[in-house]
Amino acid sequence: MSYQNILLETVGGISVLTINRPDKRNALNQATRDEILVVLDALQGSDSRVLVITGAGDKAFIAGADIGEFAGRSALEQRAMMKQRRIFDAIEEFPKPVIAMINGFCLGGGMELALACDIRIASDNAKLGQPEINLGIIPGGGGTQRLTRLVGEGKAMELILTGEAIDAAEGRAIGLVNDVVPQAELRERVLALAGKIAEKSPVALRLAKEAVKFAARSGLKEGLDRETDLFGLVFSSEDKELGVRAFLEKRKPEFKGR
Repeated sequence: MSYQNILLETVGGISVLTINRPDKRNALNQATRDEILVVLDALQGSDSRVLVITGAGDKAFIAGADIGEFAGRSALEQRAMMKQRRIFDAIEEFPKPVIAMINGFCLGGGMELALACDIRIASDNAKLGQPEINLGIIPGGGGTQRLTRLVGEGKAMELILTGEAIDAAEGRAIGLVNDVVPQAELRERVLALAGKIAEKSPVALRLAKEAVKFAARSGLKEGLDRETDLFGLVFSSEDKELGVRAFLEKRKPEFKGR
């Protein structure tokens, strides 16, 4: 399938979704958001095991929403749009691991998209922030919620109230990104990480992701109960038998995703 605003490639169980609007610093307009949702739905039933999301070029991951679409939009129109299915929630709820490959500016809606991913790897030239306050608005794609859960209330408050961007090194220091690598090595390093994850059981990956996501949204007792249920569920999979047998036979398992 061909797209106007994104590129999609899948190699060795890894799909790479690239926002392809470099002249707009890969800003998220409505057409791009719609295409992302189509891709997410298509990949759910595919053989792809890991999804990587990035932006075209080396200047920007996603520099934010397409602000031109905000002009003249009423409060009721904006609320109606935000009640529709949103890419941020769709990415967070995607059953397979999602890695944000952050190559440059990661601002506003771009930051919110990265926050919805499971792992964030940034290039050393990346800039990250929620600058919405500078436009007289606030983050509306989950930034106030996901950023706070990731880095804590104090740092999230500072970033959101000042609208200032931080560099990748500070992003790593506060737990916003998992790792920082040289720009020239970013794709290689991210694909190596994705490949390592893709070797695991798709069943176990899905259930592990669900358990970890649940931990951030529940108390310890509820989280432990959910983990117990999911641990029992994974014992019904063929992959569990393949993995245990391979371990006992001292060889690498070949998981089937069943």
